[in-house]
Amino acid sequence: MSDTSAAASSADILADASSADINAVMALLPHRFPMLLVDRVEDIVPGVSARGIKAVTINEPFFAGHFPGRPIMPGVLIVEALAQTAGVLALRTLGDAGKGKLVYFMAIEAAKFRAPVEPGCLLDLKVAFTQNRGRVSKFSGRAEIAGKLVAECSFTAMIADPPEVG
Repeated sequence: MSDTSAAASSADILADASSADINAVMALLPHRFPMLLVDRVEDIVPGVSARGIKAVTINEPFFAGHFPGRPIMPGVLIVEALAQTAGVLALRTLGDAGKGKLVYFMAIEAAKFRAPVEPGCLLDLKVAFTQNRGRVSKFSGRAEIAGKLVAECSFTAMIADPPEVG
């Protein structure tokens, strides 16, 4: 593939600002398996909110040890999935200014876990800006399964350039 067609493909992937399929998510976030915890992001309203989707399957590597015989998704990974959804929202909000930027966690507050998340669930990840001050933003997040709240939290993230290699 030539550099020109690669750039065109990247532009096509990021063209629809209201949603991000897995290819667009991976174009925006540096996360990869096994740490990529959002499969798609829909209903993106830049500067306001977004809804991520994570299909939780028995093949997730964390289920081997959490817990054998009773697989439950770790709460910290549910929070990470919310944060990744917020990362997509934040970078889409920045548009071209967000290209090549990373979104770093700064704080997690008021995390509450209401019900276990098990294999076979479709995790609905709802995030919204509660404060947007340029490089640092605060978000609220709710994870639901079939409309039932399973986890919620508030968190702060910072947008920055990636560290220099070398």
